[in-house]
Amino acid sequence: MFPNTKKHFFHSIHTMRIVFFGTPDFAVASLEALIQANFNVVAVVTAPDKPAGRGMQLQSSAVKQFAETQGLPILQPLKLKDPAFVEELKLFKPDLQVIVAFRMLPEVVWNLPPLGTFNLHGSLLPNYRGAAPIHWAVINGETETGVTTFFLQHEIDTGDLLFQEKEAISPSDTTGDVYERLMRKGAKLVVKTAQAIQANDIHPKPQDESSPLKAAPKLHRETGQVHWSKSGQEIVNLVRGMNPFPSAHTQFQGKNCKVLQVEFHPEIIPDLGVGIWDTDQKTYLRVGCADGYINILEWQMEGKKKMKIDEFLRGYSFTF
Repeated sequence: MFPNTKKHFFHSIHTMRIVFFGTPDFAVASLEALIQANFNVVAVVTAPDKPAGRGMQLQSSAVKQFAETQGLPILQPLKLKDPAFVEELKLFKPDLQVIVAFRMLPEVVWNLPPLGTFNLHGSLLPNYRGAAPIHWAVINGETETGVTTFFLQHEIDTGDLLFQEKEAISPSDTTGDVYERLMRKGAKLVVKTAQAIQANDIHPKPQDESSPLKAAPKLHRETGQVHWSKSGQEIVNLVRGMNPFPSAHTQFQGKNCKVLQVEFHPEIIPDLGVGIWDTDQKTYLRVGCADGYINILEWQMEGKKKMKIDEFLRGYSFTF
């Protein structure tokens, strides 16, 4: 990895200085793990504070809130190519940069430290490159995913692989379930990767792109729309994959509803065609799909709280 003997000498007489980049709680776990493993985190880069909530008060990122408790210097650049930010970053003299759940970095930033910049990604690369790897793995009905560390290069999520850890996905797992497990597993992998780089014991390998790859593009509102003409399993997977955020959704009697939990029954019922709703107004609300029907178990009608379906049925006046 380090053909330059200057880097070997530099590394052997200095404590490795790390700058950490991250924003959401997924990244906090990795930052905390590095600190607990006694790595020398000299600064944190995170997103600028943003207005949030009904009062639109400025809200700090989860990483900033944690970094403040650790007394770490915090940088919040609006633009990562801003020369003033780059110069400020250089003042921390990073040997290594660690990226977890952060936006794409320009080369002037990721190419700064002598030991490189590595990223933690929530999939088994090269599959599920992109902004929403956990969501898409669940939506697509995968039974396995994982976490990967890799060195950054120009194209997003394409750099040489360092380490990977697999994680099973059960038929009942939501994205939220998998997210929590990958967050913890990823934190351990970040520490493992930093330790290996510090020991000069890494063996980067190019990503294998010989077979068609599955992508993980940014989620849009249309992504979560339930199409009842799909198969029951596809619908179940979509609901699981969009739970807890941003949620699958459908229209019911002219109102928008977030669909939070469903079950599929592979049984064709006469008069319950694709997209046709049926209820006894007490215990079930179901809708026909391509190969059977879907029972709604939990949802949230616009302007209302989340409800189990029996609770919803007790208080709703139907128009059919």
